[in-house]
Amino acid sequence: MSNIEDQIRRAMEDGRFDNLPGRGKPLKLEQDPNEDPDWALAHHLLRSSGFTLPWIEAQREIQASIEDIRLPLRRAWDWRAQALSESASPALVESEWARALDGFRLQLRVINQRILSYNLDVPSGRFQIRPLNFEHELQLTISPPSDTLLD
Repeated sequence: MSNIEDQIRRAMEDGRFDNLPGRGKPLKLEQDPNEDPDWALAHHLLRSSGFTLPWIEAQREIQASIEDIRLPLRRAWDWRAQALSESASPALVESEWARALDGFRLQLRVINQRILSYNLDVPSGRFQIRPLNFEHELQLTISPPSDTLLD
């Protein structure tokens, strides 16, 4: 455990966080600290009316698409491992795995095109999304989940 984590743990044990203002109340997350102050009122009106900016909705859709393509690949990877352990035909198993990889690669290209288009629409470079790398995504998808935050 790091020194900072030790200090936080000791402060919690000593009760130093017990009397903080707003303790036990929901956080007010309506304010976005990164929001341009000139646009704050417009953004508030949009949010309170159930609307959002088109590029924010596009970002959400891209993130959902990324998750949507990882799940079938993860299932194919799990199926591959199970089939190989059950003495299935290695040629058939690897053929199915290659087909799953091809589909994943194609979907990744489509998402990367959407990311590039999205990056042209966002108002600032800080909102851009980095295009996905096939090898990196493959490792994220087939690696076992980690129990730690930092790997």
